[in-house]
Amino acid sequence: MKGSSKAETPAEYISELDEPRKTEIKRIDALIRKWAPKLDPHMRSGMIGYGTYHYKYPSGREGDWFKVGLASNKNYISIYACGVKNGGYIAEAYKTRLPKASIGKSCIRFKRLDDLDLGVLEEIVKETSRAEFSF
Repeated sequence: MKGSSKAETPAEYISELDEPRKTEIKRIDALIRKWAPKLDPHMRSGMIGYGTYHYKYPSGREGDWFKVGLASNKNYISIYACGVKNGGYIAEAYKTRLPKASIGKSCIRFKRLDDLDLGVLEEIVKETSRAEFSF
């Protein structure tokens, strides 16, 4: 479903999903809100976003994006941890601690939340909520 939802609110986005994905996304949404309560949930590009930051590339391109994102895709769930720490993407730094997930730069892809260590996911979300956002 990534990018295809026309939902205007996170609740509407979740309500569009079929089971068992609806329950999974609802659970993840609740965890992100608990772990990073200062990041306001909203819809951005057909996904649920939490918090915002402004980016500007050396090329001059700039815009706004979410700090943490959540998307339901056809074959997996994606959590986006868009922060940088010590010059590297936060999500990539946790790659070995989430062996059942596919991780690339800021995207963590997995089939079910039970495939992840929730303690590690909590660290990622909290660290991302406090991270620098310059790329």
